[in-house]
Amino acid sequence: MKFEIGDKVLVLHSNEEGEVAEIINNKMVMVDVRGVKFPAYIDQLDFPYFKRFTEKKNIPPQKQKKYIDQLPKEKKERIAKVATGVWLTFLPVFTSDEFGDDIVETLKIHLVNNSQQAYRFTYRVTFLGKDDFELQNEILVFQDFYLHDIPFENLNDSPIFEFDFSLLTSDKKKAPHYEHTLKLKAKQVFARIEEIKQKGDATFSYKLFDQYPDKVEEEIIDLPYLKSAGYKVYEASKARQHLEPAKYELDLHIEKLSDDWKHLSNFEILTLQIQTLEKYIDLAIAHKQPSMIVIHGVGTGKLRDEIHEVLRLRREVKTFINQYDPRYGYGATEIFFQY
Repeated sequence: MKFEIGDKVLVLHSNEEGEVAEIINNKMVMVDVRGVKFPAYIDQLDFPYFKRFTEKKNIPPQKQKKYIDQLPKEKKERIAKVATGVWLTFLPVFTSDEFGDDIVETLKIHLVNNSQQAYRFTYRVTFLGKDDFELQNEILVFQDFYLHDIPFENLNDSPIFEFDFSLLTSDKKKAPHYEHTLKLKAKQVFARIEEIKQKGDATFSYKLFDQYPDKVEEEIIDLPYLKSAGYKVYEASKARQHLEPAKYELDLHIEKLSDDWKHLSNFEILTLQIQTLEKYIDLAIAHKQPSMIVIHGVGTGKLRDEIHEVLRLRREVKTFINQYDPRYGYGATEIFFQY
């Protein structure tokens, strides 16, 4: 390793001096330049001593007397910070395998606030629908906040990144809180990493929002008027009894769902099957049903895989299993819920 933590370094492309704050891997370090930290490749850095040695010392010329009206007006350079919103940024940490190829070992995750407002936030990560990490903290204006690291291999476990933001300084005109969910697929992340490698960038980011939303005034509903107009109004505590009954056994064969299915494309058939599945999962959860069997058949396995992908992302699903049953062979999945 060329550098160690605490070494003074020269950033070649900007000719600025900084200090090594963290060793990321054998090719990258985290550099601190006047309080601003950023990742940099080692080959973009050098020790500053040669620069200092070779710099020509300018001998100031003899000062000539100047009068007040001859002095130029002072110009102050202002660097405007551009508000681009709030972002979730990923820094891939590379390591070399036994063949000398660069592979990503972990992802360092930062929350970046490029906005004019400071926030409180709650951050949560789930894998395969199960909580893995949770954090509550604050982030100030034009600041980035290190959240945590995740193993790169965990991208195959359907990660979901959830945020709940609120203003650090309350504003009656703004919403009390703002929620955002980011779902990543491994294939998408692989493509982003290849893209930044080609460009020579160190990170890739996803925008969470541009501006914190305004408060939405709640509409007051005139229930007596609705009743007099002929609408049915139910008490919330009794709403469950008015729902459609749940099913303990759901058959997703297309001929069971539509009489006029022969003109549908394969994509339309699959879409109808998944929409029906999600509808009856919601009903099962609303009725606090402990379990449900979904019949999908054997076939090519496409419908089964799509069903399992939906189930992995539902928190209320405790577990599910596709095993042999005398009634369905291997063509059904049993779901168990948790409340």
